[in-house]
Amino acid sequence: MTEIRSVRPPESRAVHPVLGAAGVDELPPRATPDTGPSIAEPVDAELLRSLFASTVGGTVGFEEELLLVRRDSWLPADAAGLVNSIGDARIKPELPACQLEIATSIHTEVTGAVEELRACRALIAAACDPELAPIATAVHPLLDGSAALSRTDRAAALRVRYPEVIGRQLVSSLQVHLAFGDADCTLGVYHALRDLLPELAALAASAPFAAGRDTGLCSIRPVIASQLPRQGVPPIIDSWEQYADNLTWLAQGGAVADAAEWWWELRPHLRYGTLELRVLDVQATTDQTSAIARFVHALAAQLTDQYHLGELRPPSPSWKITENRWAALRDGVCGELLDLRSGEARPTSRCLHDLIDGAEPYAAGDLDGVRAMVEEPPVKQLRALGPQRVVPWLAEVFSV
Repeated sequence: MTEIRSVRPPESRAVHPVLGAAGVDELPPRATPDTGPSIAEPVDAELLRSLFASTVGGTVGFEEELLLVRRDSWLPADAAGLVNSIGDARIKPELPACQLEIATSIHTEVTGAVEELRACRALIAAACDPELAPIATAVHPLLDGSAALSRTDRAAALRVRYPEVIGRQLVSSLQVHLAFGDADCTLGVYHALRDLLPELAALAASAPFAAGRDTGLCSIRPVIASQLPRQGVPPIIDSWEQYADNLTWLAQGGAVADAAEWWWELRPHLRYGTLELRVLDVQATTDQTSAIARFVHALAAQLTDQYHLGELRPPSPSWKITENRWAALRDGVCGELLDLRSGEARPTSRCLHDLIDGAEPYAAGDLDGVRAMVEEPPVKQLRALGPQRVVPWLAEVFSV
């Protein structure tokens, strides 16, 4: 049986959806970067149920991937020294040498998680030497070719198993961890969010540039990520038994080293007992992050309510969601999506406005910020700047 540490807290402690068991304002030691539990042995479905039932429903946490660049060229710089100089467990290196990640503490309100994210961004910016700058971009607009990897055993192992393409995975996302405190509800919301991945991707699309040119897409990030296996729209998971069998099948022949390589755009996270939403491009500013995250948190609460009322629809075939996913990465909020049941084409902006209206009663306050992003998508401003001017602008607004 896989060893997965329990996250059921003592009575006075809450479950951290990203970092484990801790009080709301207490940060526990960070787990080993970029690793999941070993799945070398068969995964037990009952253990999975226990894990996903032991979280505190409604709590939320973020992981945000960022880049460090040199101001003289605006090209990537090694982030290891910066991370070490900061010395904060919430800020850690990532697989590409120029990438670092913020992992927030647990929060019962999404606004608290955003403010912690903002504070961590400020720490990073303050720690940079004058010749360096942090930026938040889903794909580096200027880099042409592979990026250097971190000097770690994990990076070396991935380089062997995924030669050439692993160095091209300089992609950054905003990962939202959502806890439900109920294993069956977790799977129910998993399938509901899975249907909505194209809408969420279109909303957050902010990577039109690569190798110094406009790709014609609103986000090139998923195209780059698709060079690796287990990317994009995740499979239907009929039960925890099936999920355990899937992971065991992958592990038996050595296809994966750990569960962290289940790289889909939405996944049950085996270390934290959360749903990890991975479809969102990282946002240039924390104001944009706040708008999207408040909507996602409210949407999850709405879907939880619908699950308990028996109102969630059966999951859709992957190929239909993938069809919409392509339209989302190409056109963002300005395109059309097909209804997953009828096939009727609807403006993506209308789909998003309907979702926002439905989720707003579950939000703390209004969702006008995310409505504004639908009307004036971030990718529009990026395109107005162009690939050469956008990187200095990203550095300028990093702490906004």
